[in-house]
Amino acid sequence: MAVYSIKDLEKISGIKAHTIRIWERRYKLIEPKRTATNIRLYSDDDLKRILNVSILNQNGFKISKIAVLSEDQLRERVIDLCLDTRNMDVQIESLLVAMLELDESKFSNVLTNSIIKQGFESMVENILFPFLDRIGILWQAGTINPAQEHFISNLIRQKLIVAIDNEMQNFRPKSEKRIVFFLPENEWHEIGILFYSLLARKEGYNVLYLGASVPVADLKVVANIRSTDAFFTSFVTAIEKEELESVVRNIGDIVPNQVVFVTGLQIKECLPQIPDDFYIIATSKEFKEALAKME
Repeated sequence: MAVYSIKDLEKISGIKAHTIRIWERRYKLIEPKRTATNIRLYSDDDLKRILNVSILNQNGFKISKIAVLSEDQLRERVIDLCLDTRNMDVQIESLLVAMLELDESKFSNVLTNSIIKQGFESMVENILFPFLDRIGILWQAGTINPAQEHFISNLIRQKLIVAIDNEMQNFRPKSEKRIVFFLPENEWHEIGILFYSLLARKEGYNVLYLGASVPVADLKVVANIRSTDAFFTSFVTAIEKEELESVVRNIGDIVPNQVVFVTGLQIKECLPQIPDDFYIIATSKEFKEALAKME
């Protein structure tokens, strides 16, 4: 069982530590254990309760009313809110709870309901990507367990692979152009490039998917074996801006005069300087527009 500080709860739930202390004192929402020096320590159950309380509170429930709910009543109210796919924050909070509880059924229910109402692409962009950005930050801060992060990432990866397999059943290329999808060495977060490789296939492009942790020098070998028109990569794992810019320049040197699309949390946070043939992709719309310009 994990142990969290009040700062951990603040980072994960978005509720200020000051507010959590008030809720504890005034409403007895949770009762943390304390060290010999009176430092608060919270359990997984405390964290899950705070997340559920946060969902209700953000959706108009008064804290005084939430405080008198039993655990079953609290969960029921949250489930009711989860069925409203218009509220993206609730969906993301619910995925966080599913991750903490290692609850595959809850995870699948949230995503399936969102796919039905929004469509697969909108679900990925509006719910999964913000959710992954959030757990990426928590992962870097050391506030979530590696097993929980791997659990949820593999479930998402499975969903994307199934979608790609379904797309490949009736794939008919509309373009002769080929895009190579890869992650650089020591980068293992495939979800972003899996999603964008799916979009490329849907748009009728040939896709060569290399996967995670590919030595940059191998890109030249790939280009010599098969004709390539563009490369697509992503940076999620924490990296210093200078090192990120160095890796990007190295990719440009290995495959000169090639279009390279880049995405990922580190691109968004570090805002690196990139070569002229590189294009930052933040949304599926931007990627589709970029693909149209390749024709």
